[in-house]
Amino acid sequence: MRSFAGRDILSLKDFERNEFFHVFDVAEELEPIAIQRRNSNLLAEKTLVTAFYQPSTRTRLAHEAAMHRLGGHVTGFSDAKMTRAGDFYQESIKDTVKMLEFYGDVIVMRHFQQGAPHEAARWASVPIINGGDGWGEHPTQILTDLYTVLKEKGTLDGLRWLAVGDMRMRTMHSLGYALTQFDCPITFVSPPEMSLTDEFRADLKQYSLDFREAEHVEQAIAEADVILVEPVVQPDYTKSRDERGAEVGQTPANYKITRELLASKAKPDAILLHSLPRMDEIPPDVDITRWSRYWQEAFNGVVMRMALLALVLGAME
Repeated sequence: MRSFAGRDILSLKDFERNEFFHVFDVAEELEPIAIQRRNSNLLAEKTLVTAFYQPSTRTRLAHEAAMHRLGGHVTGFSDAKMTRAGDFYQESIKDTVKMLEFYGDVIVMRHFQQGAPHEAARWASVPIINGGDGWGEHPTQILTDLYTVLKEKGTLDGLRWLAVGDMRMRTMHSLGYALTQFDCPITFVSPPEMSLTDEFRADLKQYSLDFREAEHVEQAIAEADVILVEPVVQPDYTKSRDERGAEVGQTPANYKITRELLASKAKPDAILLHSLPRMDEIPPDVDITRWSRYWQEAFNGVVMRMALLALVLGAME
């Protein structure tokens, strides 16, 4: 297995099966720190730089919280418009990261341009972690989701997945690539205009993922062990910020997971994931049902980022 020390975390297309389990093992070892709400000194001499060209709550703050839990330091920006990277100069990725690498030991980047973290990795001498790149990928979120499922179910192999939402979305891309390493059949449910792209579908076939597509959640929910939901009412991920107002629509019934649907159709031990934020695709009354796991998923997001930071900075092997 390749060492994680100094390694970029850009895509789950790069991950081998044993590497997933190694990351999960490290996360489990570090999890008590987060459970006990204490800070260690594992990364006391290290600094995380956050370079967020798009808004973020969970991804940015989970990385920052993870670094603090490990005793490290944090600097960076959460709005490129407030920096010289995003104002009149429109500084290049190269010029920005060549500066940022002097300010810390690892950079987490979210960008509206697909491939921007990969470009950053070409020029940076410190590890780059992809916090979401346009319509590209979101590897740390799906590592979080897989860890959540493993903790809840005790296994990944043999579980049937249902993914509902916009299949052009970066989380769906990382999910598809990740599941190629496991025995996890998956059904994708999305509006026709948000279905799997030809390129992504070809990739999944090449990597032998067992998948099918359906038009309505009711066609697949009964057999699902894991239900992962993302909005079909999406911002434009190719922009630094989407400031649409009242014209944003509501989620069609085909792509909603309601309490009634879960009670009448879902397996009693199925688990429901959502990376958040949500619109109306999961109504609030689902939150207290036995299926919901998105709050545990949020906690695990800190634990997973702790594991990745400890690994790429060489504090854990």
